[in-house]
Amino acid sequence: MILITQIYINPTFKSMMNENTKTKIAEKLQVYCGRFGSQNKAANSLKGVSSATISQIINHNWELVSNEMWLNVGTQIGYSDKEWIAVETRDFKMLNSILNDAQENSLVFAITGEAGTGKTFALKQYTENNRQVYMVKCAEFWNRKMFMMELLTVLGRDYSGYTVGEMMNEVVRAIKTQSNPLIIMDEADKLNDQLMYFFITLCNMLEDCCSIVMIATDHLEKRVRRGLMLNKKGYKEIYSRIGRKFIELKGTSSSDIMAICMANGITDKGQIKDIIEDCENDLRRVKRKIHAFKKAA
Repeated sequence: MILITQIYINPTFKSMMNENTKTKIAEKLQVYCGRFGSQNKAANSLKGVSSATISQIINHNWELVSNEMWLNVGTQIGYSDKEWIAVETRDFKMLNSILNDAQENSLVFAITGEAGTGKTFALKQYTENNRQVYMVKCAEFWNRKMFMMELLTVLGRDYSGYTVGEMMNEVVRAIKTQSNPLIIMDEADKLNDQLMYFFITLCNMLEDCCSIVMIATDHLEKRVRRGLMLNKKGYKEIYSRIGRKFIELKGTSSSDIMAICMANGITDKGQIKDIIEDCENDLRRVKRKIHAFKKAA
Protein backbone atom coordinates (compact mmCIF):
# COMPACT_ATOMS: atom_id res chain seq x y z
CA MET A 1 0.00 0.00 0.00
CA ILE A 2 1.46 3.37 -1.07
CA LEU A 3 0.91 6.36 1.19
CA ILE A 4 1.07 9.98 0.11
CA THR A 5 0.84 13.19 2.05
CA GLN A 6 -2.19 15.42 1.56
CA ILE A 7 -1.71 19.09 2.37
CA TYR A 8 -4.21 21.23 4.26
CA ILE A 9 -3.84 24.92 5.13
CA ASN A 10 -3.01 25.42 8.80
CA PRO A 11 -4.63 28.49 10.43
CA THR A 12 -1.53 28.91 12.64
CA PHE A 13 0.73 28.98 9.58
CA LYS A 14 1.26 32.76 9.74
CA SER A 15 2.48 32.71 13.33
CA MET A 16 4.97 29.91 12.60
CA MET A 17 6.90 31.68 9.82
CA ASN A 18 10.36 30.59 10.96
CA GLU A 19 13.50 29.81 8.94
CA ASN A 20 12.60 26.14 8.61
CA THR A 21 9.15 26.97 7.27
CA LYS A 22 10.59 29.47 4.80
CA THR A 23 13.10 26.92 3.56
CA LYS A 24 10.34 24.38 2.93
CA ILE A 25 8.23 26.94 1.06
CA ALA A 26 11.24 27.96 -1.04
CA GLU A 27 11.90 24.32 -1.95
CA LYS A 28 8.26 23.70 -2.86
CA LEU A 29 8.17 26.94 -4.88
CA GLN A 30 11.21 25.83 -6.89
CA VAL A 31 9.43 22.59 -7.78
CA TYR A 32 6.29 24.59 -8.63
CA CYS A 33 8.26 26.83 -11.00
CA GLY A 34 9.69 23.74 -12.67
CA ARG A 35 6.20 22.78 -13.84
CA PHE A 36 5.94 26.01 -15.82
CA GLY A 37 9.44 26.15 -17.26
CA SER A 38 10.12 29.71 -16.08
CA GLN A 39 9.67 31.93 -13.05
CA ASN A 40 7.73 34.48 -15.12
CA LYS A 41 5.08 31.94 -16.10
CA ALA A 42 4.92 30.65 -12.52
CA ALA A 43 4.39 34.23 -11.29
CA ASN A 44 1.54 34.71 -13.78
CA SER A 45 -0.18 31.67 -12.26
CA LEU A 46 -0.02 33.13 -8.73
CA LYS A 47 -2.17 36.04 -7.59
CA GLY A 48 -0.27 38.99 -6.14
CA VAL A 49 3.16 37.45 -6.63
CA SER A 50 5.81 38.92 -8.95
CA SER A 51 8.65 37.06 -10.64
CA ALA A 52 11.04 39.22 -8.59
CA THR A 53 9.49 37.93 -5.36
CA ILE A 54 9.79 34.36 -6.59
CA SER A 55 13.45 34.96 -7.41
CA GLN A 56 14.08 36.43 -3.94
CA ILE A 57 12.45 33.45 -2.21
CA ILE A 58 14.21 30.79 -4.28
CA ASN A 59 17.60 32.52 -3.95
CA HIS A 60 17.19 32.99 -0.16
CA ASN A 61 17.10 36.79 -0.35
CA TRP A 62 14.38 36.96 2.27
CA GLU A 63 14.97 40.31 3.97
CA LEU A 64 12.36 42.16 1.88
CA VAL A 65 9.77 39.35 1.78
CA SER A 66 7.02 40.00 4.33
CA ASN A 67 5.26 37.33 6.40
CA GLU A 68 2.07 38.13 4.49
CA MET A 69 3.83 37.38 1.19
CA TRP A 70 5.21 34.11 2.58
CA LEU A 71 1.67 33.19 3.60
CA ASN A 72 0.31 34.17 0.18
CA VAL A 73 2.90 32.14 -1.72
CA GLY A 74 2.76 29.13 0.59
CA THR A 75 -1.02 28.94 0.48
CA GLN A 76 -1.21 29.17 -3.32
CA ILE A 77 1.42 26.49 -3.99
CA GLY A 78 -0.17 24.13 -1.46
CA TYR A 79 2.31 24.26 1.42
CA SER A 80 1.27 23.58 5.02
CA ASP A 81 3.15 22.53 8.14
CA LYS A 82 0.23 20.29 9.05
CA GLU A 83 0.10 16.94 7.31
CA TRP A 84 -2.69 14.49 6.70
CA ILE A 85 -1.77 11.02 5.48
CA ALA A 86 -3.92 10.00 2.53
CA VAL A 87 -4.12 6.52 1.07
CA GLU A 88 -4.25 5.76 -2.62
CA THR A 89 -7.89 4.70 -2.73
CA ARG A 90 -9.38 2.76 -5.63
CA ASP A 91 -10.82 6.01 -7.08
CA PHE A 92 -7.40 7.67 -6.76
CA LYS A 93 -5.81 4.87 -8.79
CA MET A 94 -8.65 4.86 -11.31
CA LEU A 95 -8.43 8.62 -11.85
CA ASN A 96 -4.66 8.48 -12.32
CA SER A 97 -5.06 5.75 -14.93
CA ILE A 98 -7.74 7.68 -16.83
CA LEU A 99 -5.84 10.98 -16.74
CA ASN A 100 -2.66 9.30 -17.93
CA ASP A 101 -4.52 7.65 -20.82
CA ALA A 102 -6.15 10.95 -21.78
CA GLN A 103 -2.87 12.86 -21.68
CA GLU A 104 -0.92 10.34 -23.72
CA ASN A 105 -3.57 10.08 -26.44
CA SER A 106 -5.16 13.59 -26.57
CA LEU A 107 -8.58 12.29 -25.51
CA VAL A 108 -11.65 14.02 -24.12
CA PHE A 109 -13.36 12.34 -21.15
CA ALA A 110 -16.18 13.10 -18.71
CA ILE A 111 -15.84 11.49 -15.28
CA THR A 112 -18.45 11.45 -12.52
CA GLY A 113 -18.20 10.53 -8.87
CA GLU A 114 -19.93 11.21 -5.58
CA ALA A 115 -18.96 14.18 -3.41
CA GLY A 116 -16.42 13.46 -0.69
CA THR A 117 -14.60 10.61 -2.44
CA GLY A 118 -11.29 12.45 -2.89
CA LYS A 119 -11.65 13.46 -6.56
CA THR A 120 -10.14 16.93 -6.17
CA PHE A 121 -7.22 15.65 -4.08
CA ALA A 122 -6.38 13.05 -6.75
CA LEU A 123 -6.55 15.74 -9.45
CA LYS A 124 -4.23 18.05 -7.50
CA GLN A 125 -1.74 15.25 -6.98
CA TYR A 126 -1.74 14.39 -10.68
CA THR A 127 -1.33 18.06 -11.59
CA GLU A 128 1.59 18.51 -9.20
CA ASN A 129 3.36 15.34 -10.30
CA ASN A 130 3.04 15.71 -14.07
CA ARG A 131 4.22 18.39 -16.47
CA GLN A 132 1.91 20.37 -18.74
CA VAL A 133 -1.21 19.53 -16.73
CA TYR A 134 -3.52 22.47 -16.01
CA MET A 135 -6.36 22.19 -13.53
CA VAL A 136 -9.26 24.65 -13.50
CA LYS A 137 -11.71 24.54 -10.59
CA CYS A 138 -15.01 25.73 -12.05
CA ALA A 139 -17.43 28.13 -10.36
CA GLU A 140 -21.14 28.79 -10.84
CA PHE A 141 -20.75 32.55 -11.29
CA TRP A 142 -18.27 32.38 -14.17
CA ASN A 143 -18.90 33.86 -17.58
CA ARG A 144 -16.73 33.23 -20.65
CA LYS A 145 -14.23 35.94 -19.77
CA MET A 146 -13.76 34.68 -16.22
CA PHE A 147 -13.31 31.13 -17.47
CA MET A 148 -10.62 32.22 -19.93
CA MET A 149 -8.90 34.36 -17.29
CA GLU A 150 -8.64 31.35 -14.97
CA LEU A 151 -7.41 29.08 -17.76
CA LEU A 152 -4.72 31.57 -18.80
CA THR A 153 -3.71 31.97 -15.14
CA VAL A 154 -3.07 28.24 -14.67
CA LEU A 155 -1.23 28.26 -18.00
CA GLY A 156 1.03 30.98 -16.60
CA ARG A 157 0.02 33.49 -19.30
CA ASP A 158 -0.75 37.19 -18.93
CA TYR A 159 -4.24 38.17 -20.10
CA SER A 160 -4.15 41.91 -19.30
CA GLY A 161 -6.17 43.95 -21.80
CA TYR A 162 -7.28 40.93 -23.86
CA THR A 163 -10.77 40.42 -25.23
CA VAL A 164 -12.39 36.98 -24.89
CA GLY A 165 -11.46 36.15 -28.48
CA GLU A 166 -7.85 37.21 -27.92
CA MET A 167 -7.75 35.13 -24.73
CA MET A 168 -8.91 32.07 -26.64
CA ASN A 169 -6.23 32.63 -29.29
CA GLU A 170 -3.60 32.96 -26.55
CA VAL A 171 -4.75 29.69 -24.97
CA VAL A 172 -4.54 27.92 -28.33
CA ARG A 173 -1.06 29.33 -28.99
CA ALA A 174 0.15 28.31 -25.54
CA ILE A 175 -1.27 24.78 -25.80
CA LYS A 176 -0.08 24.06 -29.33
CA THR A 177 3.55 24.68 -28.39
CA GLN A 178 3.45 21.86 -25.83
CA SER A 179 3.73 18.09 -25.96
CA ASN A 180 0.73 16.15 -24.59
CA PRO A 181 -0.90 18.96 -22.56
CA LEU A 182 -3.92 18.15 -20.38
CA ILE A 183 -6.66 20.51 -19.21
CA ILE A 184 -8.67 19.28 -16.20
CA MET A 185 -12.03 20.94 -15.51
CA ASP A 186 -12.95 20.09 -11.92
CA GLU A 187 -16.57 20.57 -10.75
CA ALA A 188 -17.62 20.98 -14.38
CA ASP A 189 -21.30 20.61 -13.42
CA LYS A 190 -21.11 24.21 -12.15
CA LEU A 191 -20.60 25.58 -15.67
CA ASN A 192 -23.63 27.32 -17.18
CA ASP A 193 -24.91 26.53 -20.68
CA GLN A 194 -22.92 29.38 -22.22
CA LEU A 195 -19.70 27.84 -20.93
CA MET A 196 -20.79 24.35 -21.95
CA TYR A 197 -21.02 25.67 -25.52
CA PHE A 198 -17.62 27.29 -24.98
CA PHE A 199 -16.31 23.83 -24.07
CA ILE A 200 -17.24 22.70 -27.60
CA THR A 201 -15.27 25.61 -29.11
CA LEU A 202 -12.27 24.74 -26.94
CA CYS A 203 -12.43 21.10 -28.05
CA ASN A 204 -12.71 22.08 -31.71
CA MET A 205 -9.73 24.43 -31.58
CA LEU A 206 -7.52 22.01 -29.63
CA GLU A 207 -8.59 18.75 -31.27
CA ASP A 208 -5.81 16.14 -31.47
CA CYS A 209 -3.27 18.41 -29.74
CA CYS A 210 -4.68 18.59 -26.19
CA SER A 211 -6.61 16.30 -23.87
CA ILE A 212 -9.53 17.70 -21.88
CA VAL A 213 -11.13 15.95 -18.89
CA MET A 214 -14.34 17.13 -17.23
CA ILE A 215 -14.94 15.87 -13.69
CA ALA A 216 -18.09 16.38 -11.63
CA THR A 217 -20.84 14.69 -9.63
CA ASP A 218 -23.51 12.69 -11.47
CA HIS A 219 -25.46 15.96 -11.84
CA LEU A 220 -23.37 16.62 -14.98
CA GLU A 221 -24.49 13.36 -16.60
CA LYS A 222 -28.13 13.99 -15.67
CA ARG A 223 -27.90 17.49 -17.12
CA VAL A 224 -26.36 16.34 -20.40
CA ARG A 225 -28.89 13.52 -20.81
CA ARG A 226 -31.73 15.94 -20.11
CA GLY A 227 -30.29 18.31 -22.72
CA LEU A 228 -30.18 15.43 -25.22
CA MET A 229 -33.78 14.47 -24.47
CA LEU A 230 -34.93 18.08 -24.94
CA ASN A 231 -32.73 18.47 -28.04
CA LYS A 232 -31.04 21.51 -26.51
CA LYS A 233 -28.46 23.37 -28.57
CA GLY A 234 -24.93 21.96 -28.33
CA TYR A 235 -25.67 18.96 -26.13
CA LYS A 236 -25.42 16.38 -28.91
CA GLU A 237 -21.95 17.68 -29.77
CA ILE A 238 -20.92 17.72 -26.09
CA TYR A 239 -22.04 14.09 -25.77
CA SER A 240 -20.15 13.18 -28.94
CA ARG A 241 -16.99 14.94 -27.75
CA ILE A 242 -16.83 12.87 -24.56
CA GLY A 243 -17.18 9.63 -26.54
CA ARG A 244 -20.89 9.19 -25.75
CA LYS A 245 -19.98 7.89 -22.32
CA PHE A 246 -19.62 9.10 -18.75
CA ILE A 247 -16.96 7.24 -16.77
CA GLU A 248 -18.28 6.56 -13.27
CA LEU A 249 -15.89 6.26 -10.35
CA LYS A 250 -16.43 3.39 -7.92
CA GLY A 251 -16.63 5.45 -4.73
CA THR A 252 -14.97 4.95 -1.34
CA SER A 253 -14.82 1.38 -0.02
CA SER A 254 -14.64 0.15 3.56
CA SER A 255 -11.10 -1.04 2.84
CA ASP A 256 -10.17 2.50 1.76
CA ILE A 257 -11.55 3.95 4.99
CA MET A 258 -9.80 1.33 7.12
CA ALA A 259 -6.47 2.06 5.43
CA ILE A 260 -6.92 5.84 5.96
CA CYS A 261 -7.76 5.31 9.64
CA MET A 262 -4.68 3.17 10.25
CA ALA A 263 -2.40 5.52 8.30
CA ASN A 264 -3.55 8.38 10.53
CA GLY A 265 -3.12 6.63 13.86
CA ILE A 266 -6.54 5.04 14.43
CA THR A 267 -5.88 1.34 14.91
CA ASP A 268 -8.62 0.33 17.38
CA LYS A 269 -11.03 -1.99 15.57
CA GLY A 270 -14.05 -0.59 17.40
CA GLN A 271 -13.20 2.98 16.44
CA ILE A 272 -12.54 2.01 12.82
CA LYS A 273 -15.90 0.20 12.67
CA ASP A 274 -17.61 3.28 14.13
CA ILE A 275 -16.01 5.53 11.49
CA ILE A 276 -16.98 3.20 8.63
CA GLU A 277 -20.59 2.96 9.82
CA ASP A 278 -20.94 6.69 10.49
CA CYS A 279 -19.14 8.33 7.55
CA GLU A 280 -21.50 7.35 4.69
CA ASN A 281 -18.38 6.78 2.53
CA ASP A 282 -17.56 10.50 2.66
CA LEU A 283 -13.83 11.11 3.20
CA ARG A 284 -14.50 14.55 4.67
CA ARG A 285 -16.56 12.86 7.38
CA VAL A 286 -13.82 10.27 7.86
CA LYS A 287 -11.30 13.03 8.52
CA ARG A 288 -13.58 14.68 11.07
CA LYS A 289 -14.19 11.42 12.92
CA ILE A 290 -10.46 10.65 13.04
CA HIS A 291 -9.83 14.15 14.41
CA ALA A 292 -12.55 13.64 17.05
CA PHE A 293 -11.07 10.35 18.23
CA LYS A 294 -7.56 11.82 18.39
CA LYS A 295 -8.79 14.86 20.31
CA ALA A 296 -10.61 12.66 22.79
CA ALA A 297 -7.49 10.61 23.32
